[in-house]
Amino acid sequence: MKDGFDKSIGHRLHHAARLQRALAARHLTDLGLFPGQETVLKLLADTDGRTMTELASALRVRPPTASKTVGRLSAQGLLTRRASDGDGRLVRVYLTDEGRTRAGAIDGIWDRIEDTMSFGLDGKDRKRLRKLLRRVEKNLASQLGAATDANDAADIDDETETADETA
Repeated sequence: MKDGFDKSIGHRLHHAARLQRALAARHLTDLGLFPGQETVLKLLADTDGRTMTELASALRVRPPTASKTVGRLSAQGLLTRRASDGDGRLVRVYLTDEGRTRAGAIDGIWDRIEDTMSFGLDGKDRKRLRKLLRRVEKNLASQLGAATDANDAADIDDETETADETA
């Protein structure tokens, strides 16, 4: 017998997110990482030498949370902190060679997880699911007074226009 909450979108979304995170944790363990740490490595692989404030903003966390993650990754020898050339009070975070190597391996993990999550969905279904999830994010963010990314808002607007054209 199914409980009523099993049919709720919130429950399904929460359960899927937990399963995705558990699968990510399993794969990231092979790299000596925990979920969340891989995002820091990927952000720095894209733009090395970010400040703690920039990292926290990109991760959408408070600076102390970003600082703890950077500290743990530094202790593993994956990151270094250095004073900025222009302003010695400003600290920037850089990947080490080992950090860069692990950051490169993360794409393969993300691709495998993405393939697992979207198995049995065609390209059109995948695109629609991404748009629907962005819509859910926007709805939730608006209730919290949080801003959504400009790209997310544009995608949602495109979806609305497409739906209006087909109606």
